[in-house]
Amino acid sequence: MKHLLGIDLGGTKIEGVILESKEILNVLSRKRIATEKEQGYEHIIDNISILIKDLEKESNQHFDIIGIGTPGSIDARSGLMKNSNTTCINGQPFLEDLITSLGREVRMANDANCCAIAEAQFGIVKDHVPNAKVVFGVIMGTGVGGGVVVNGKIIEGIHGIGGEWGHIHFDDSGGKCYCGLVGCAETVISGPATERWYASLSGNKLSLKEIVKHFRAGTDEHATATILRLMDRFGQGISTIINILDPDAIVIGGGVGNIDELYTLGTEKARHYMFNDYMNTKFLKPKLGDSAGVYGAALL
Repeated sequence: MKHLLGIDLGGTKIEGVILESKEILNVLSRKRIATEKEQGYEHIIDNISILIKDLEKESNQHFDIIGIGTPGSIDARSGLMKNSNTTCINGQPFLEDLITSLGREVRMANDANCCAIAEAQFGIVKDHVPNAKVVFGVIMGTGVGGGVVVNGKIIEGIHGIGGEWGHIHFDDSGGKCYCGLVGCAETVISGPATERWYASLSGNKLSLKEIVKHFRAGTDEHATATILRLMDRFGQGISTIINILDPDAIVIGGGVGNIDELYTLGTEKARHYMFNDYMNTKFLKPKLGDSAGVYGAALL
C-alpha cells in the first residue's frame, strides 16, 4: 500500500501529514511547525525541508513524491508564485526551489483546491453526495477563494486561477482590493469586509461573531442590514458559480462559512439568482475542518 505525504503551507504554520493511502483516511504521522515568514523566503523552504525529514524519520519511510498546498498559485507563464498572502513567496520560483532543495518530485496546488479535493474524496461530499462529479470548495474567511474538483481531479486552469471567485466583480462598495481592482468579492463578503461594512453603518467596531449575535437577537438594525447584505451578495456571487459549473455540491469553509444563515438565507438567495427555477446543488459544511488542506495536499 502506497502511503502519501502532504504539506500545507499557511501564514502562521506549516503542517505535514502522512496518510495510509488515497483510499483510507488514516493518519500515520502528523506534525506542525511555525512558518516564521518574517524570516524570509529561504527560511520557509528550510522549514518545509526540516518538517519533511522529521516526518520521514518518525515513520521510517522515504517519499519520492511530496504534495504541497500553498496560498496563491504558480503563474503559468513565468513559473513564479503569485497571489499569496504569504507575500515573501510571491515572485519567487517556489516550486523549482523546493524541488532543488528536497531533491525529489513536488506536486503543488492552491490550498483552496486542496481543501476541495479532500472534502470531495474523504469528507462531507463523500458522505452526503457520494456520486458527485463536480464540487466547488468555498473559502470565506479573512479572504475569499475557491477550488474546483471535477471527476476527482483539481481544475487549476490555464492561468492557475481556477476557482478564484474572490476576485469576480461584485460591486464597488467594498473599495479597492489588494489586487489593485475595485469591487472584488473579497472586499464585500469576507470576514473583515463584513466587519468594515457594519462599522460604516453603525460607527461601532464589532467582530463578525458579535454582529451575527446581534442579528439573531433582532435588536440591532445595523447588524440586520449587514447580515442581510452578506446573504444577498453571497447568493449573487455563488449563483454565478452555479450557472457556470452547475456543481453537485458546494462546501463552505472558513470563518464566515460557520454562519448558519448561509445555509438558509444564503442558499435561498442563490436559488433566486441562479438561471433555473429550482436548485439541487447541496450546500455543505466541511467535515475535515482545518485538516482538509493538508489531507488534500497528500492526495496530490
